[in-house]
Amino acid sequence: MDELNKTKSPLNYIMKRIIYLAAIIFLASCGKKEDKKAELTRLKKERAELDSRIAQLEAETGSSDSKKTVDVSLLEAEEGVFRNYVEVQGRVDAEENVQVNPEAQGVVTAIYVRIGQNVRKGQVLAQIDDKVLRQNMAQLQTQLDLANTLFKRQQNLWEQKIGTEVQYLNAKTQKENLEKQMGVLRSQLDMYKIKSPINGTIDQMDLKIGQAVMPGNSGIRVVNASNLKVKAFVADTYAGKVTQGDDVKIIFPDIPDSLSTHLTFVSKTIDPAARSFSIEVKLPSSGRYRPNMLAVLKIVDYINKNAITVPVNAIQRGEDSEYVYIAENGRAKRVNIKTGKVYDGQAEVISGLKAGDKIITAGFQDLNNGDSVRI
Repeated sequence: MDELNKTKSPLNYIMKRIIYLAAIIFLASCGKKEDKKAELTRLKKERAELDSRIAQLEAETGSSDSKKTVDVSLLEAEEGVFRNYVEVQGRVDAEENVQVNPEAQGVVTAIYVRIGQNVRKGQVLAQIDDKVLRQNMAQLQTQLDLANTLFKRQQNLWEQKIGTEVQYLNAKTQKENLEKQMGVLRSQLDMYKIKSPINGTIDQMDLKIGQAVMPGNSGIRVVNASNLKVKAFVADTYAGKVTQGDDVKIIFPDIPDSLSTHLTFVSKTIDPAARSFSIEVKLPSSGRYRPNMLAVLKIVDYINKNAITVPVNAIQRGEDSEYVYIAENGRAKRVNIKTGKVYDGQAEVISGLKAGDKIITAGFQDLNNGDSVRI
């Protein structure tokens, strides 16, 4: 008989169920025989079942006086690639970016290059006064010439068995000592030339003719702009997630420009003071990038190739779960979901939705389960 009444008048049956639940609640509150938390969970579950049954019956019977119609916007759920990024700030650095230091002390007498000029490795950039050293070399050269002459004569006599071996050896030793001294002076003379240690471009030229310089006091910078990299530091919490070869997107806000590439270096050690490790990305040859330019690195640390994503602002949170509303047969339906990672306003949905579901992304604030919706 109860099943017959349920079939003939579903709404009356549901109303009787509600009255029955109210009676249970009253008796439970009086007896206090059931744990309150367990009772609350059970009643919420029964209410959700009743709400769902009411919405279904109203859709079948057309009795929707208690429900309203709400204008909404929909987004169809689709499977796609979801990436999560670790975002850090770095800068462009040159593999070859050197300060050219003089090797001798003295006054600059000549400058052979200008700022912005391309130079070769070993090219003389500036000259330091070497007049005194050259005078010493001239005096030594005179002595060396005499020693060479004496040695050749003594050698000829020795070959003719004239003279003693001691005379021959003394002449040879004196000549060789003077040659070694001349070699030292030539090396010292070379130190009075300021040379470029790399191929590159003169990026800084602060030297002036007549200026006194000394070792360690640099005024010239040479940069090889065709060999650049981006360098950054990552917090040690990502040490297990960031590895060499990971995909990375680099954004240069100052140009603006961006490129997608891979991490070429990830440090194996962590700085104990900063609690971070260094990473590097080699840049392609381009005239657009400059040393010390700001760069933002987005490193892919997680990827799901078959993910369903939902805008974060479409997700609502209940007491024990997250949920969204979907449109089904012209009605709003509440669906509990479980989310994973979140990036750039999109949340990865692990469970609760499937491809093709019509997710309500606007107008859901005023919705109740079973409300009629209009696009």
